[in-house]
Amino acid sequence: MSEQICEQQDSGTTDEATGGLDTRSREILDFERQWWKYAGVKEQAVRDLFDMTATRYYQVLNAIIDTPEALEHDPMLVKRLRRMRSTRHRAREARRLGTGS
Repeated sequence: MSEQICEQQDSGTTDEATGGLDTRSREILDFERQWWKYAGVKEQAVRDLFDMTATRYYQVLNAIIDTPEALEHDPMLVKRLRRMRSTRHRAREARRLGTGS
């Protein structure tokens, strides 16, 4: 996915005033910051707004938060999302290794 982000940036669909992120990446980060404002289940809002499955949304989101442009765009959100991802990863590894609860 990060290749697609790079391709979009190379194709001129980015805006330097918004930290170099393409429009779709900014929309995804903005949605992630305020998704709780949407009525109903988050997965349904993802389908309605972005026309993608929840699985694909999280794949795209994870690729976005790994970019320096995302960190520049919304540092607090990106750091929180990275921290949450890291915590989930550690918990999965602990369960896999039988050291978790």
